[in-house]
Amino acid sequence: MSVNPELLVLDQVRFGYRERVILDGVSLRFPRGRVVALIGGSGSGKTTILRLIGGQLRPQSGTVTFEGQNVHALDRDGLYALRRRMGMLYQFGALFTDLTVFENVAFPLREHTTLPDALIRDLVLLKLNAVGLRGAAQFRISQLSGGMARRVALARAIALDPPLIMYDEPFAGLDPISLATVAALIRNLTDALNLASILVSHDIKDAFAIADYVYLLAAGRIAAHGTPDEMRASSDPNVRQFLDGDIDGPVAFHYQARPLAQDLGLPS
Repeated sequence: MSVNPELLVLDQVRFGYRERVILDGVSLRFPRGRVVALIGGSGSGKTTILRLIGGQLRPQSGTVTFEGQNVHALDRDGLYALRRRMGMLYQFGALFTDLTVFENVAFPLREHTTLPDALIRDLVLLKLNAVGLRGAAQFRISQLSGGMARRVALARAIALDPPLIMYDEPFAGLDPISLATVAALIRNLTDALNLASILVSHDIKDAFAIADYVYLLAAGRIAAHGTPDEMRASSDPNVRQFLDGDIDGPVAFHYQARPLAQDLGLPS
């Protein structure tokens, strides 16, 4: 993990809603040229981390540092400029259904640059070519399969050549061929463009196949971390429960509650 400079660092980040703690002293490192997977159960804070990185949420303590800048010390203009340096692939693509494939990918270029139309055209075609969909440039979004739509969303995410791409459940709802295609694109684009890629996924097999490093979140903390091989070989109960899909373990089946007899008003 220390081979490449760290583009993004979370240091002792704490975040919650009133009494409910979501993240408690979480520290993470994301270097360029690496795919780093965030795994954990639903509600473990994975998407919250993405929102903290993008500045949509503010930590109660700790820092999020991107390219040497404290994300949450920036003013509005600084935050907007920073977000242009981050690409995001949402769980189901979040494409504009009233625009063509071409116009979806062109959108961030038109919104955030003053490039001439001829250059935007060339850039969009290059991005679509990178994901294998240059021939679908004039398709409507309704004409796309789920896998094609996810690839269009990926082309849009890299339109501004950001050094960081965040993937929120990029494999959700895809057939095996489309899933393998998207996974290969994430790996290949990370290598070719020297990106820092953050992969949030419940799909352990495919996430581990392309990840360089893995963090497992549980109970608001980093329960374990290491390479995919180290995680597979781990005997840590948190790791084993998540990887093996056990119903009970460190993450209990029953959410903490009073004794049932007490709630039912029965004698103890």
